[in-house]
Amino acid sequence: MASGIFAILDDISMLMDDIASMSKLATKKTASLLADDLAVNAEKSTGFLASREIPVIWAITKGSFVNKLIILPLVFLLSYYYPNVIKYILLVGGIYLSYEGMHKVIEFVKNKITPSNQSDLKKEDALKELDESTKIKSAIQTDFILSIEIVIIALSTVIDQPLHIQIATVSFVAILATIGVYGIVALIVRMDDFGFLLLKKSKRKSFASKVGSLLVKLLPMVIKALSIIGTIALILVSGGIFIHSHLYIPEIIKDMPDIFKEFIIGLLYGTVVVIIIEGGIALWKKVRPKGYITTN
Repeated sequence: MASGIFAILDDISMLMDDIASMSKLATKKTASLLADDLAVNAEKSTGFLASREIPVIWAITKGSFVNKLIILPLVFLLSYYYPNVIKYILLVGGIYLSYEGMHKVIEFVKNKITPSNQSDLKKEDALKELDESTKIKSAIQTDFILSIEIVIIALSTVIDQPLHIQIATVSFVAILATIGVYGIVALIVRMDDFGFLLLKKSKRKSFASKVGSLLVKLLPMVIKALSIIGTIALILVSGGIFIHSHLYIPEIIKDMPDIFKEFIIGLLYGTVVVIIIEGGIALWKKVRPKGYITTN
């Protein structure tokens, strides 16, 4: 009897070791995506009254957990019954990520070339005030798309493992991603409030006052830095997906280090995707039937 119990405990211990090692690998693989997730959600969680920032982040966090509850069972079912579909979903996700990354790069270049357009866009955006519930809904929708990518990329690292290892590992990574991202977002959006508090309670030339002033100034720079890091992450992740999907790789970059190879492939395929999508939209606008009603 005792030997049977010890055997069960030993099996559980081995299972936990397998899950821990696989979770570490999957977390490392999805880490680059989390930078974009963090940047997007930090940006979407700012601009509210200080008293509403934490409730808004909590509402988005709950929506993120609901997203995971929808995505995880669907992905596991597909993985079990139609495993080949996962590869195509991952490739579609890579196309989406490369488009998003290159679209951000192109928009950045456009705004640098024509800065007056950027100011006009800012004025236009300022006039389009969205209520709190609309912003929360938008953030949850964005989280849904990024969550699909995180779950599938995490699954791709353990696709050769037994189903119970896949479920435990990917679920752990998904939950960790939600808690980690929105926990950091909460700290970021409260950074300036903590800075103002230090300024209020300290003397003008004290160390606390300097720290408070620094925190207030850092917030917009941190969000901007996260946006840049997130864009690079999108291109790197998409490049990695394309490489692992065995798409064409130019001979000149085949022997490069992985990070450079992934970045270049992400840029190349991302540019092609942007040209196809933007060209298709422009063509449709020219040839669409007269009287066709659009929402724009």
